[in-house]
Amino acid sequence: MTAQLAIIVPTLDEVGNVRPLVAALEDALAGVDWEIVFVDDDSKDGTAERLRALASEKDNLRVIHRIGRTGLSSACIEGFLATESPYIAVMDGDLQHDESLLPEMLRILDEDDVEIVIGSRFAAGGNAAGLSSQRREQMSRLAGQICRLVTPVRLTDPMSGFFMMRRSLIDEVVHNLSTRGYKILLDILASARRAVRVRELPFHFRPRFSGESKLDILVLLEFVVLVVDKLFRGWIPVGFLLYVLVGLNGLAVHMLLLGLLFRVFGFSFAWSQTLATVAAMTLNFFLNNVVTFRDRRLHGFDLLKGLATFYAACTIGAVINVTVARFLFDNGWIWFIAGFSGAVVGSVWNYAMNATFTWRRRPRR
Repeated sequence: MTAQLAIIVPTLDEVGNVRPLVAALEDALAGVDWEIVFVDDDSKDGTAERLRALASEKDNLRVIHRIGRTGLSSACIEGFLATESPYIAVMDGDLQHDESLLPEMLRILDEDDVEIVIGSRFAAGGNAAGLSSQRREQMSRLAGQICRLVTPVRLTDPMSGFFMMRRSLIDEVVHNLSTRGYKILLDILASARRAVRVRELPFHFRPRFSGESKLDILVLLEFVVLVVDKLFRGWIPVGFLLYVLVGLNGLAVHMLLLGLLFRVFGFSFAWSQTLATVAAMTLNFFLNNVVTFRDRRLHGFDLLKGLATFYAACTIGAVINVTVARFLFDNGWIWFIAGFSGAVVGSVWNYAMNATFTWRRRPRR
């Protein structure tokens, strides 16, 4: 029988949190027909094993153990698609979200004309004390302002990771979700492409019970890229946007090094250009490894093999770039447009080849 409420909890190295979380939910949801779906990104601290042990004890607990796939948003989406419950909640596995709010969220969705109920740290009566620093709180508030670029819904906390929604809403937007990044709520609201009917409830954001925060500068970068992706309505893949941003950084380094070698140190132009190209290409590889393809990050010997593959793909891409640009120029195209077109074709080639071969998905060791 389908449960009335499904709670999706993505996990990564939360072994000390999962049992206390389940116990807290059992107390909060007494009398409610509910299930919990944990989606674990192949944790290395024994989280998946702890969850399987819990699942053997509890009929309403399920585990999706993902190999070679990572990311909070994509984990939530897999959880959504794994349940048929008419109401779906999302919360973190670190006990920072107030599970006692869940019955009120469910009541509102069941009785009122609301599609999604959001736990807000910044609404009147809410508290964001669980954020590790004032700077993180300021960043969250700023991100909330940026969110207004991509959704007409006005919220105090659009970055919240604690919410409950009707099944019909996720069915409406699921094909438009980006699957990248850590802000699934923003992705849902922006993908609806209309004003979703929402209600916010204030809650106190508690300190982490166990483990470490997953927020870092790369998470914030992915948030910015998600906003850009929604502005472009998905016409340009998120991964390609990141790849281009890294490439622009490499271009700046290339030009700086070219100038130093040629103008300052007196190298020949050919040698200066060659060394600058290799240096920029190498930098781009390592930046892509930690930014664009962070969910498939290479380590050890795979890193060296990946570097060789990256060199090969980009060398072929450079030849394609020049060939296309020269062909267009020889056929009467303006030099700027011809050069830009060659660069675009070469970039698309590089991204496609490197996504397919250099950073192909591998099982995590």
